[in-house]
Amino acid sequence: MSTTTAPKATTSRPAAPQPTQKLRTRRPLRPGAVAKNLGALLLALVFVFPVYWMFSSALKPSDQMLTKDPVFVFTPTLDNFAKATGVENFWTYVTNSVLVTVGAVLLALLVALAASFAIARMKFRGRKGLVLTVMMAQMAPWEVMVIAMYMIARDGEMLNSLPLLTAIYFVMILPFTIWTLRGFIAAVPVTLEEAAQIDGCTRGQAFRKVIFPLLAPGLMSTSLFGFITAWNEFAMVLILNKDKTAQTLPLWLTEFMTAFGNDWGATMAASSLFAVPVLLIFVFLQRKAVGGMTSGAVKG
Repeated sequence: MSTTTAPKATTSRPAAPQPTQKLRTRRPLRPGAVAKNLGALLLALVFVFPVYWMFSSALKPSDQMLTKDPVFVFTPTLDNFAKATGVENFWTYVTNSVLVTVGAVLLALLVALAASFAIARMKFRGRKGLVLTVMMAQMAPWEVMVIAMYMIARDGEMLNSLPLLTAIYFVMILPFTIWTLRGFIAAVPVTLEEAAQIDGCTRGQAFRKVIFPLLAPGLMSTSLFGFITAWNEFAMVLILNKDKTAQTLPLWLTEFMTAFGNDWGATMAASSLFAVPVLLIFVFLQRKAVGGMTSGAVKG
């Protein structure tokens, strides 16, 4: 007698569904968006064209500089840059500008860090008055102080002095630095500082190890603003420093204007060289600098 075994039923698993790719559909451009983009492009061209014209004019031959019709295609030359850098005391101008600008920015950052920390974290009598004074100092035009500063420098025998010029630039950029860094320090939660103190840090160590590393965007934005202000300043050095060995690069730009006319090629070359450091610094720091300017202005 033979026994038959029933065949085992095989269960087939359904195939896993294949992921469907979502078709990306392009949204039709609305007339309003197109108009905004065109307006932004036009505005960018308005701001970029003078910079392009300055650099292109610096590379033009002298016979194509002042033509009736603008010349856009030409053979570039470096003669204008040779004239600009061949001025007497050129490297003295460069050295003075770097020393005065960097010194003023570093002093402003050092003092502003302490002042902004006190305003943002400490409560003391006269705090609101101090903040109001900082704002008023920022809004005051420094040109009205030129005569008073000249008389003080003359009576104190401090004319043609780079330390005095550094001190003046330091005072000029200090209010903005304090105001911006105050917003960044106020944006850092107090609990982080208190936690560091509970772990054994002093208040100074908590500031150095916790708050200071978080202030990088604020430090970069204020440094950029201070650098531009001190680098471009013209009136103070023109009045206080008559000696060419104590002058800075803004006065170097006037070397090409004479009674017989202006050397526009050398002027454009000098202006291009003068603008290069600021452009390079802004290119490297633009993300953090722009974020720092907006954050420091609205927080706190």
